[in-house]
Amino acid sequence: MLADIGEGIAEVEVLQWFVKPGDSVEQFDRLCEVQSDKATVEISSSFEGSILSLAYEVGATAKVGTPLLHWSGGNDAPAEAVEAELSATAFSTSAPPTDAAAPGRAGKVLASPATRFLAKQKRIDLTKVPGTAKGGRITKADLLAFIAAPGSAISVPSEPAATPATPATPATPATLATPARVILATAAGGRGIPTEDTIEPIRGIRKAMFKTMTAANAVPHFSYCDEVMMDAIMEARTEMKGYAAQLGVPKFTLMPLLMKATSFALAEFPLLNSSVSQDGTQVVFKAAHNIGIAMDTPTGLLVPNVKDVQRKTLLEIASELARLQADASAGKLSMADLKGGTFSLSNIGNLGGTYTGPVINLPEVAIAGLGKTRPSPRYDDNGNLVRRHVMQVSWSADHRIIDGATMARFSNAWISYLESPAKMLLRS
Repeated sequence: MLADIGEGIAEVEVLQWFVKPGDSVEQFDRLCEVQSDKATVEISSSFEGSILSLAYEVGATAKVGTPLLHWSGGNDAPAEAVEAELSATAFSTSAPPTDAAAPGRAGKVLASPATRFLAKQKRIDLTKVPGTAKGGRITKADLLAFIAAPGSAISVPSEPAATPATPATPATPATLATPARVILATAAGGRGIPTEDTIEPIRGIRKAMFKTMTAANAVPHFSYCDEVMMDAIMEARTEMKGYAAQLGVPKFTLMPLLMKATSFALAEFPLLNSSVSQDGTQVVFKAAHNIGIAMDTPTGLLVPNVKDVQRKTLLEIASELARLQADASAGKLSMADLKGGTFSLSNIGNLGGTYTGPVINLPEVAIAGLGKTRPSPRYDDNGNLVRRHVMQVSWSADHRIIDGATMARFSNAWISYLESPAKMLLRS
């Protein structure tokens, strides 16, 4: 059975299978790769046995709580088919489930999959670990106690490492529709010009964006736009970049400074770091400044967030941003990275553009769209025409609780930190 793989996740899309009916699998062998509306993970086997059938084809939507595949146990296990108990802890922000007894066989060590995995990581031979649970089963506590014991020997387990099952494409159930065929023209120099309409189902992250944006547009928005003179903060960033590299952060962009300025402004205007209760009777002021960054990933738009920006240094923010960007590019963002955001920045300027109309990332109440920084002519205080680096910022806010004056004051505070970096340093 596809177990509960994360709060709020009701279904996943099967991206690929690594097994086919008739294959024998060991614990921790890869079974399949699935994608929710939050992330993509591989599901590994918690059991030893053989695969009898697959419940879904590649591209199908699997409901949480339904069988994902059927298997039969090992030589000493019942031969009838049972539903495979599968979990994908990479989708969950909670602690891993407590140990449960794994199907055992005569002469073999009794231990949960989590305990066996830990033992492989620590290179511990489980046959040497005394088990204290019923039937001599070894728990994580037993293993940790064995590792911590003075003079405990670390050795390679005697069982050979499991060999990943050969990938295979399962048969297509007749009940599942086949996507429309795409015919490409080979004439006109082989440019591949489509000659027929293409139908593609809305799945995965795109499906999540469809639902989220539909809900967000039910909230009354208003927009407020302004511009920022970026010369001072760009000069400060250039100087900081060299020091950051010496301290082990080679990629120090403007974004950590933009996020820190956002955090300082949120401290002055906490209403913009809040959420509204579902029944509309309460405003929840968030203590943490978990600032999200909209990222254009290979699988679609994702908004991971840097936790507790108000407590982090610029170097810590830069390091966490680098990790999030790497994980997003690899499709390895966890639920912990995607959940809990309190305010979002959308840096559309990476691609171009000036002003935009960002949509609130519910349950947040405000978002910023950052345009491209461009050299532009401006008049200085003495009326002289000068060259300035100008960035446009577009704010969107939940008009049910935020008014235009509050948004304008927040924007002015945010701009003041960027145009006068010394002010930001005094508060760091």
